[in-house]
Amino acid sequence: MFPERFANLPAYAFPRLRALLDVHEPGGEVVHMTIGEPKHAFPDWVSDVIAREAAGFGKYPPNDGSPELRKSITDWLGLRYGLDMNPDTQVMALNGTREGLYNAAMALCPETKNGAKPVILTPNPFYQVYMIAAISVGADPVFVPATAETGHLPDYAGLPKDVLDRTAMAYICSPANPQGAVADRAYWEQLITLAEQHDFRILADECYSEIYRNDPPPGALQVAREMGADPERVVIFHSLSKRSNLPGLRSGFVAGGPDSLKRIKQLRAYSGAPLPLPLQQAAATVWADEAHVQENRRLYREKFVIADEIFAGTPGYAGPEAGFFLWLPVADGEAAALKLWRETGVRVLPGAYLSRDTDAGNPGAGYIRVAMVAPKDEMQRGLITLRDCLYA
Repeated sequence: MFPERFANLPAYAFPRLRALLDVHEPGGEVVHMTIGEPKHAFPDWVSDVIAREAAGFGKYPPNDGSPELRKSITDWLGLRYGLDMNPDTQVMALNGTREGLYNAAMALCPETKNGAKPVILTPNPFYQVYMIAAISVGADPVFVPATAETGHLPDYAGLPKDVLDRTAMAYICSPANPQGAVADRAYWEQLITLAEQHDFRILADECYSEIYRNDPPPGALQVAREMGADPERVVIFHSLSKRSNLPGLRSGFVAGGPDSLKRIKQLRAYSGAPLPLPLQQAAATVWADEAHVQENRRLYREKFVIADEIFAGTPGYAGPEAGFFLWLPVADGEAAALKLWRETGVRVLPGAYLSRDTDAGNPGAGYIRVAMVAPKDEMQRGLITLRDCLYA
C-alpha cells in the first residue's frame, strides 16, 4: 500500500507542465526554456578518458569514489575554498547530487528532536528533493518563503523558537534555484550561528557555485571553518552538471565532517549506486581542470548581459547574481506560461510548480522560471519573443 505520508504530494513540476501545455499546439517554433540542462560544450577530452579507462566497466566501482576522484575533489575544495579536507574521511562521490541531497536526510535526520517530531527546513521555492527527503524520514517539512522581501533567500532566523528547537536540518541552495540569489558571508554566518544555537545541520546545495557574474560565491563549509563552528554543522553538495556541462555523467560529491560522512557512507554501502569506474576517472580529470569552467562562465556572463538588455525597463526585472535561470515576475505564472506557449511556442515553467502552497500563499505563483541554457542566439530570440508577448 502507498504510504500515507506520500498520499497528498503534488505532481512533480514537469509532468504538471506537460499536462498544462501539451494539450495545446505551440504558437510558433518551439524554444525550450524550462529544464536546467546545460547546452554548452563539455571538454572534448572527457570522451577520451572514458574510452581509455573502459576496462573499468568490467569491475565493481568503489562505493565511496576512487582514491583518484576523492583526491581530485579535495584538491578542488582547497583551490576553490581554501579547505583542507581528508579525502578518505570527509568526501564521498555521488551518482548525481540529488542522490546525496536525499540520502543525507536518510542518514543524518534523528527520529526525534528534543523529544518531538523533527523539522526539516526548506526554502520556498525549492528543489523538490528537499521536500520528499523530509517526508521520507518522517520529519515535518517547514517551507520558508524566499521572496524579493527576503533577498530571495529564506529567513530561517525569523522562525518561532519552538520550530527552531525541533529543527534537525535545514536545506539551503546558494546560488539559489530558481532565483539566482547568492548567500553572502553575513548570511552564512547568521545561519551557522543559528544552527549552533539550536543544534541542527545545514545541508548546503552549492551546485550552481561556479556560474556567477562577478565574485565567486562564498561556500557554507568555508565560512563555517572560518568561524570555528562544529565541524559536523555543515554538509555541502557539488556537481559537475552545471560547472562542466556534464549532467549525463551523473557525478557529484558530498563533503563535511567525518561523523556525517561516516553515516552517509554506511547508508551508501547498503543502498547506493556508485558511479562506474571509467566515469569516476573522467570526473577526477574534470575536477582538476579550470580552463573549461572559466570559458563556461564567460558564456553565461554574455547571456546575463543579453538578458539585462532585453528586459531593461521591464517592471520587476532583476537579473540573477548567479546560476542560469531568470525568475520573471508575472501576474499569474500558469496563465503566462500557457499564453506564451499558445501564442509563440516558447516553453517556460510556472513558478508555482517549484513552490509549495502555504497559509501565506504560494511564493512562486507570480513568477515564471526561464532557463538560459540554449545556444546564445536561440536564447536571445526566445527572450525577445517572451518579452514582446508578456510585457509589451
